[in-house]
Amino acid sequence: MKKGILLLIVATLLWAGNYICGRFLAPALPATLLNTIRWAISTLILWGLLAFNKKNLPILSKWKEFLVLGFLGVFAFSTLNYLGLKSISASQAGMISAGIPIIILLFTPFLLKENIKTKGWIGAIVSIIGVIILVQGKQSNSSDASIIGEIEILLSCVAWALYTVLGKKYGRQMDPLTMTAGAAFYGTLFSAISCIGTVQPYMIHMTNSAWLAIIYVSTLASVVAYFAWNAGVKNLGAGRAAPFINLLPVWTVVLGILLLQEQVSGMTLFGGIIAIFGAILASL
Repeated sequence: MKKGILLLIVATLLWAGNYICGRFLAPALPATLLNTIRWAISTLILWGLLAFNKKNLPILSKWKEFLVLGFLGVFAFSTLNYLGLKSISASQAGMISAGIPIIILLFTPFLLKENIKTKGWIGAIVSIIGVIILVQGKQSNSSDASIIGEIEILLSCVAWALYTVLGKKYGRQMDPLTMTAGAAFYGTLFSAISCIGTVQPYMIHMTNSAWLAIIYVSTLASVVAYFAWNAGVKNLGAGRAAPFINLLPVWTVVLGILLLQEQVSGMTLFGGIIAIFGAILASL
């Protein structure tokens, strides 16, 4: 139980960094190309880990499972995130992700036939309340907010919710490393295909800092975070894991303070504490 909780916390912290890097890389690369480069590197790393552990990747025999997971969790989720981050801030995107637990809890009974206990629903609701308070207390300039960007982030939340629930279902047949590697492979293919005819050389503006951000999103925010999330979901279950995604907006505020020198109010901190409490409550 404690191991599963720690894995989910680590995953959300690393993903919060991905939001910040995604916002930073928005003017450097088109979203589809960024996602392709990110996951091409990640796929090579994951395959290397499989080889090191002397595991085979059933790329053909499990193609249906990998195709679905790759499309939802690697291509749709990440690409929509990067598209949204072109027009809204990282903090805004992280806060919108607070809707993911509710979507997961709605999908779980239908796709997994799991009963969600009352405490799980209460924990999710408490986390949502905490995030609402956090949003109200967040001091940020929303002049660059875009309805299209918000819709793109919302759609990415739906994609991630489906990935989480189906990942739990397919996780009964394979270990997290194999599942993540297979999803990364097919997700990279989808991303590469989406670049055809949509990416032009004049759209690319890479710098040394941008390459460092690419390395981060390709390793810590991809390989390590996805492995930690899949392992945590397998340990706790999709329903219990769902509220932990609410830690994303908390971490985005923390990283905003540390890395971007953002100013936050006491209400923001209070909301973050409530969000964390809700996630813990749902896991008990």
